[in-house]
Amino acid sequence: MAAIASNAQHSAPGRRLAEYEQPLSERMRTFMRLEFLYRQLLYNVEHDVDWATRAVISSLLDAMAILMRGDIRGDVHKELGSQICQLERYKSQPAVDSKRLDTLIGNLVMGRTEIDTAGTNFLQPLKDSEFLSAIKHRSAIPGGTCEFDLPEYSHWLRQPFSRRQKDLLKWLEIIRPVCDAVVELLWLIRESAQTDERVAINGMYQHRMQKSTSCRLLRVTLPRDCTLYPEISGSQHRFTIRFLEWSSIESRAVQTGHDVKFQLSVC
Repeated sequence: MAAIASNAQHSAPGRRLAEYEQPLSERMRTFMRLEFLYRQLLYNVEHDVDWATRAVISSLLDAMAILMRGDIRGDVHKELGSQICQLERYKSQPAVDSKRLDTLIGNLVMGRTEIDTAGTNFLQPLKDSEFLSAIKHRSAIPGGTCEFDLPEYSHWLRQPFSRRQKDLLKWLEIIRPVCDAVVELLWLIRESAQTDERVAINGMYQHRMQKSTSCRLLRVTLPRDCTLYPEISGSQHRFTIRFLEWSSIESRAVQTGHDVKFQLSVC
């Protein structure tokens, strides 16, 4: 399975790094996909062009599709409770920054309260929207949301940005409690792990977790200008990382034959 890449700024001045993430459980895959869509949505909702508004609607519909599968709200609620319990255990340790710990716990408790307030039918207003339903239906057809297919959508896109944004923010507020909680949880999970220096012999690294180790997410870090990228496969018990040499989109990437130094976080 291909890893998900993101850029990061290293703590050392002037050194840029590239981070590649691989979820190892279905819950983490769902959370990361939802985070991905939510970040796109938040970015595009601030831009006063109809193409950005179209991108917001597309991200919103995709996020709805994820949120309507299974009990995502329940999974987020359980994960919040688990993280709160884990953080509560640190209160008795003298070296812990109690003020920062209380802030983290407070954020998680607030997120859980907002999810409780939203209720199990929080998506109903979006489901009941005939406007969104029409766009969703036509989105299944390539180019199906163009002007002659959806004249009402086209007319709405021509409205002033303030009018469009008012509608977008109303819809965004419906999914915000769950999505904000997912972003907060993923941040905590990422920050919970230490980063270790590792070496992939001849471009391959294999690792078997101890039975007592709980692993849900892998993070591989390389220099930003590195010509290699990792291909990560595995499960919560063991995983393999192959470093591939990339030159252009016209040629297929191949595993490098050199040893590769990289940073690994097992979250």
